[in-house]
Amino acid sequence: MAKRVPRGLFVTGTDTGVGKTQIAAALARLLAERNLIVRPRKPVESGCQREGNRLVPEDARALRAAARTDEPLERICPYPLEPALSPERAAELAGMSLALDDVRAACLEGVAETDFLLVEGAGGFYSPLAPGLLNADLAAALPLPVLLVAADRLGTIGHTLLTVEAIKRRGLALVGVVLNRIDACGDPRMDNAADLSRWLGRPVVVTERFDAGAVQHPGWMMLCPALAPLADRLAVGFRPHRF
Repeated sequence: MAKRVPRGLFVTGTDTGVGKTQIAAALARLLAERNLIVRPRKPVESGCQREGNRLVPEDARALRAAARTDEPLERICPYPLEPALSPERAAELAGMSLALDDVRAACLEGVAETDFLLVEGAGGFYSPLAPGLLNADLAAALPLPVLLVAADRLGTIGHTLLTVEAIKRRGLALVGVVLNRIDACGDPRMDNAADLSRWLGRPVVVTERFDAGAVQHPGWMMLCPALAPLADRLAVGFRPHRF
């Protein structure tokens, strides 16, 4: 399989529910404001709502609006799934068979060399998309540099370090780590940002607290100031941190 390396980013998480879509949407808007043609992709999305005979992927719809693109929703999310389960299980229940080559090709469809391809995975980096197919496999097959999103809560240090190690083992460039403050404040003595920065040897991006369920405007808009420096790097070409 010949590999054309697109300009872009693969947004993944330590787990599901860490706010990947909000981060991806904010970056899509910031990059569009920097005059890039952003091609958002969430190739597989489970938990889609049925409207008539059509499944509507809300995350993909939010990404499309944020990127200010008129691409059809079916191109942004070619594999919408109804059950709110892991994509592997949801696809099995839907009688759908997903293959790596097909998902990769769907991500690249309609993407010109001068475009910015912004792909959001489903769940965590090692979450399965289909039998024998992980998000990690898709990221490596594209192959895109990776932005890792983690939630600011107890246990995130271990989960983040494990995922960073997994990204490195795949030979992928790690653009950075975003620590999302989506949960209620815990022990005030906890400082995951400082601890992770020390372990990684680089500062992490820290967001303001927000509602992880607010995928539509203006939920993700409040994340833009924290992500603006990263968007500047991505817009001009980046040198990945050596975590």
